[in-house]
Amino acid sequence: MKILFFIDSMTSGGKERRLTELIKSLDTIPGIEVGLAVMSEGIHYEDIKNLNISIYEILRNRKRDLFVFQKFYQLCKEFKPDIVHCWDSMTAIFAIPACKILNIKLVNGLVVDAPAKNSIFNKYIIRARLSFLFSDVIIGNSKAGIKAYNAASGKSKIIPNGFDFNRIQILDDLQSVRKELNAENALIIGMVANFSVFKDYPTFYRSAEILLARFPDAIFVCVGKETDSPESKNMINGENLKNFRLLGKRSDIERLIQGFDVCVLSTFTEGISNSVLEYMACGKAVVATNGGGTNEIVINNETGFLVNPSNPRELAGRISELLESKELRDRMGKAGKARVKNEFSIEVMVNRFVETYNNLLKKR
Repeated sequence: MKILFFIDSMTSGGKERRLTELIKSLDTIPGIEVGLAVMSEGIHYEDIKNLNISIYEILRNRKRDLFVFQKFYQLCKEFKPDIVHCWDSMTAIFAIPACKILNIKLVNGLVVDAPAKNSIFNKYIIRARLSFLFSDVIIGNSKAGIKAYNAASGKSKIIPNGFDFNRIQILDDLQSVRKELNAENALIIGMVANFSVFKDYPTFYRSAEILLARFPDAIFVCVGKETDSPESKNMINGENLKNFRLLGKRSDIERLIQGFDVCVLSTFTEGISNSVLEYMACGKAVVATNGGGTNEIVINNETGFLVNPSNPRELAGRISELLESKELRDRMGKAGKARVKNEFSIEVMVNRFVETYNNLLKKR
């Protein structure tokens, strides 16, 4: 079986992490050959470069470069994949002609979020609906995502993200993380998410101001692309900046999470969040925004707390409950780790993908 993955870019986002983990696992399975086509230069996850896979760059000379259709067609003729698995809306569109002309099965994996509102004029929705028509299988990582995109039930399959526990077997000790953060004796509240319009950092920052009135020595850590940007810093009251560690893009996510006392995901919309899975896999209690795919992972009052969107007081209140009780943090963290092992392991995710690929090829 030859599978060619096609993605716009391999930056440090959640969907890129998911693809990296899938490719790493597929590379170990006899009888499966993997190729990766990327439309942007640079690969953030170094693990990809060390695998026995073929990597191709299909760069665009401009934003709307129609020659990409031809370049991808030529690549498919050379690589001869049985399956093309697209990872976002633009690559799905570019892959359609080659797949139809060369009789290649097209797996559409663009459903990785769960937008609350879908305007018919949204370019991503237009691409999604068009590409769905020509896709053999549509894979979403959450029930909420499949529903939000109104994907055809006969073509749709839900495969949640999976976590590889090998990533947390060898980590620095807790004190080394706290020393790096200059927070040896402080309570640490962390959020791992890129600073973007899809993540509700304003609510997280406002909840931090509320919490600092009660926990003046608490440290708030933000990890993700642009979290260290001027725009991010400007959202924080200047006198409180000393309580923040804005780390920007990092590759040692699990190591940092080990040092957090409470883990937060404040967001507007979400599919299955890699950050939440990482929090729980590391045995940390979670406070996250209710909605989308998040409440398919977090069991409220058992593995963490779910709060209403854009409600800094409620978010601060739930974080405060956890800061006040190590016993509660430990109990929820233990329950969360068990849940990830049973329901969201990398083995479960990969087996579901391989089963989907095999079933698809039986229909040829």
